[in-house]
Parts: sequence; C-alpha cells; structure tokens
Amino acid sequence: MRLIFTLLVIAYLVGVGVTLAPTIKANWNTAPASQFVDRIVADLPEALSWPATAFRSVRDNPGAPEKPAAPPKPGAAE
Repeated sequence: MRLIFTLLVIAYLVGVGVTLAPTIKANWNTAPASQFVDRIVADLPEALSWPATAFRSVRDNPGAPEKPAAPPKPGAAE
C-alpha cells in the first residue's frame, strides 16, 4: 500500500514539474529572482491542478473521429 501511495505522489510531483517546466525554462536566465518567483507562484495553481486539466482535455476530446458532415440538400443555392 505504501508503494502505491509513493508512486502516486511521485507521479503527481513529476506532473507539477512538467507543467512548470516551460515557465522555469523561459525565466531561468532572463528574469531577476523576484520576477522568477512571481511567475512561478502565478503558475503554481495551474500546475497543482494538472490532473483535473488532463482529465478535462481527455473528456472533451475523446479521440474518436467526428461524424462526417451531412451532404448539402439538392437544389440549395451555393
């Protein structure tokens, strides 16, 4: 049971790191420390909620092909 919990915590923290990686990469050498921390703190709520964001993106885009559009009605002006 501890192993499962540990793996879940590790996966969650890796997801947080992956979500914050673009911000860290963009600001590591270019921004002063105070702006760097401000940007990390601003992106932290989104990073901490990455499981919900991933679930919503999967739910909204299930990957199934869309239905083809209906053919135009005959006699309709084009």
